[in-house]
Amino acid sequence: MLTISDVNKTYSNGVKALDSVSLSISNGLFGLLGPNGAGKSSLMRTIATLQQPDSGSIKFNNVDVVYQGDELRKRLGYLPQDFGVYPRISAFDLLDHLAVLKGIRAKAERHEAVNGLLAHTNLYTHKNKAVSAFSSGMRQRFGIAQALLGDPELLIVDEPTAGLDPEERNRFHNLLVSLGEDKVIILSTHIVDDVLELCSDMAIMGSGKILLQGNPIDVTSKLSGKIWRKTLLPNELEEMQQLHNVISTRLFAGRTVIHVLSENAPQGFESVPASLEDAYFVTLNKNKAAPTAPKQA
Repeated sequence: MLTISDVNKTYSNGVKALDSVSLSISNGLFGLLGPNGAGKSSLMRTIATLQQPDSGSIKFNNVDVVYQGDELRKRLGYLPQDFGVYPRISAFDLLDHLAVLKGIRAKAERHEAVNGLLAHTNLYTHKNKAVSAFSSGMRQRFGIAQALLGDPELLIVDEPTAGLDPEERNRFHNLLVSLGEDKVIILSTHIVDDVLELCSDMAIMGSGKILLQGNPIDVTSKLSGKIWRKTLLPNELEEMQQLHNVISTRLFAGRTVIHVLSENAPQGFESVPASLEDAYFVTLNKNKAAPTAPKQA
């Protein structure tokens, strides 16, 4: 169990990246969903002990993450959004080097672990190729391999499928699912479908705050019968935004399609099943519309 209680973080430039964040995360895949700039990476870096919170507590099982960083890192696997690799070093040699840094000293044990992880991530046949020459999907799979060194109990993956083609994205999803339910796995992403397909629990984050937490199906069901769709004529969008609670717009075959939130059927709209994407946009729009407290003089 990972327990995050009232965590705050403000950077030196005045940006409040984390604003009283509290979460309880059990074993299995947990989705942290939010737009770029929501604070997801700041939270992941704080959990991974790469930065200290200004206040609040983070505990993983019996480890105090803030004060026992070295102990947490023994149990942690981390795939950041961007990670660099040494040029001209093969996948095997680089993973072997990282295994040494992880504390796996015995050569036979280390090589067994490295070969096993390369096989598990479908990279064994490429183990003698330079990681710097890998495709984006192969590099992400290598990133998971290094994160799994030492069989961590807590695994953090930050925007792992951004930029991947559909085939690599599916392969990566299957890899995450194969890790099982015996770890806490946090998937931080802005891609709604990643969370819908993989996670039994999730939270939506915006402006450094946790805006909503729950099961994706339960979160979506609360909007049942309240989502309506219409394909617009040119120049109709501004009028629709004035008349209705428009939660999202998209282009389809060159036409603008809008979804609105309403208890009753707006004229000219058709009912559509609510989706997690609808719940995501409703939550973010509520946060944008929420009044802010006046500043003290």
